[in-house]
Parts: sequence; C-alpha cells; structure tokens
Amino acid sequence: MLASGMGEKLGRKGFTLALAESCTGGKLGDIVTEVPGSSVYFLGGVVSYSDDAKVEMLGVDRAVIESKGAVSEEVARMMADGARMRFGADVGVGITGIAGPTGATSTKPVGLVFIAVASEASSTCVENRFTGSRSEVKCMAAEKAVLLLDEFLDSI
Repeated sequence: MLASGMGEKLGRKGFTLALAESCTGGKLGDIVTEVPGSSVYFLGGVVSYSDDAKVEMLGVDRAVIESKGAVSEEVARMMADGARMRFGADVGVGITGIAGPTGATSTKPVGLVFIAVASEASSTCVENRFTGSRSEVKCMAAEKAVLLLDEFLDSI
C-alpha cells in the first residue's frame, strides 16, 4: 500500500501532515488514516468544498478565486499552504477540481484536478486530467495525491 510507504517517510523524517481537500471530499484523509500509526504524523484535514470555506478555513485569497477560479493551480497551492499553516504541519496537500458530471466549463472540463504539496521551503503542483465517473475521478485524484506527496518527500 503506497500510503504506508508515504507514512513511513513522514515518520522517518519526523514530518507532520495536514490536508485541504475539495473535490475528493475527504478521500485522501481516509487513505492516509488507513495506515496504522498515522496519528504520529497526520494532524488533520479540512474538506473545503465551497469557496467561502476555502477563504475562511484555509486563508485562500478570494481575489484569486475570482480571477483564476477555485479550480486552479494558484488555489491548490494556497490550500496546501493554508492547511500546513492552520494545523502547524511540516507538509500540506491541497486538492481542487471538477469531479463531475456537472460543473465543467469550456476551459475546465470534468476530471480537471490540481494537486499541490507544500512545505515551508518548497512546493509543487500538478495539473491532472482524469476520466471516468465522479467516484472514479475522486479516487484517482486521492491516489495521485499520495503519489505526489511520496515523490515530494523524496525531494526534501
């Protein structure tokens, strides 16, 4: 299980983790907490589904949501940083996207998901285009976040 390896890396490095999820609705938190002993490194998460929740709970800049959209690299990065700072964690993950089947626009299709991982020193964000049902998009996004976090931990 990939989450076990990611958890081992967090534990070995002495890092803590916080999450900010939107379109995944808590699936990443579920994956993280399936690992026995995850309470050593997992501090908590926020499911910030609405724009207001992103602003009020994570400190996302409303002007950025209005100019770039809630589904954007900028918002994913702010969500990751907001989770990290709000929980006092070493590493934060932010996920925002369109799981479908509605909500798409001409420039932002169903399956578009931005996943960001941030520490105090660095961050990364990946744009993903998943296909499948709503449930499949949510699962693929959460699994991709684990992979991205695992890779990020190797780089810090």
